[in-house]
Amino acid sequence: MKNTDRIKNENFQRNVELRDGSLVNAIGQGTWHMGEKHSERAKEIKALRLGIDLGMTLIDTAEMYGSGGAEEVTGEAVKGIRDKIFIVSKVYPQNAGKKRAVLSCENSLKRLGTDYIDLYLLHWRGGIPLHETVEVMEQLVKEGKIKRWGVSNFDTKDMEELWKIPDGSNCAVNQVLYHLGSRGIEYDLLPWCREKKLPVMAYCPVAQGGILRKELLANKTVRRIAGERGISEVQVLLAWTVREKDIISIPKAVQENHIYENAETAGIFLSGEEIRDLELEFPAPDTKVWLDIV
Repeated sequence: MKNTDRIKNENFQRNVELRDGSLVNAIGQGTWHMGEKHSERAKEIKALRLGIDLGMTLIDTAEMYGSGGAEEVTGEAVKGIRDKIFIVSKVYPQNAGKKRAVLSCENSLKRLGTDYIDLYLLHWRGGIPLHETVEVMEQLVKEGKIKRWGVSNFDTKDMEELWKIPDGSNCAVNQVLYHLGSRGIEYDLLPWCREKKLPVMAYCPVAQGGILRKELLANKTVRRIAGERGISEVQVLLAWTVREKDIISIPKAVQENHIYENAETAGIFLSGEEIRDLELEFPAPDTKVWLDIV
């Protein structure tokens, strides 16, 4: 039996500070593809509860995931312990205007079984003007429906535009795809966010799947470090994403061993030499590239 208390304590010790001073887990739980099959719901709820028990109290979801099903799963998982959980949800871009955002948020609240969302993100940029989305986000904060707001899949120019809008700098987080095999944000977006003290939330932190994920897991340096440390290749990749204190990583897991694997990574700190070796294998681009989105 794994030592749940030890893992939990290590995870609480590894936090990221938001711009308002709040601390959140460096490694949270993703819910993409949850809530899609009723037959899987009990298993998914159990998985999230185990993750919470292990200290991963930040849960990321969205109205898009499972057409609201992932929010329902999240709501069931946090029943009775809501005050201990940091819930992140996301609004569709077409719902992020004055006419629909409040209703969209209220529907998410109902599915989550809560009266507030800790962090509400614009899922990606759409046709609604940014100033209108900022205004309605600020309105939701004033009404107590959300504690803070942020964005997702915003590149540097989008962030620069956002910062010029009144109250745009109240943005708390930018959630983007980021892993060892996709380091494009390091060229300009990540430095920009760091200059503004804006944390980045990494989704698909060990790659979504397919050829690239296999390439990462099979890489000789990744495998060597995993072997020397007595950890898994996934843990090497995940530990790399949270090597700095301003990145939140949100891996999704349903299998029990994967949940333990993710939670245990909170106690894994790669050395400077290990990080250099990994980055030599998968170098950051030396020019601007399009933001990866899935």
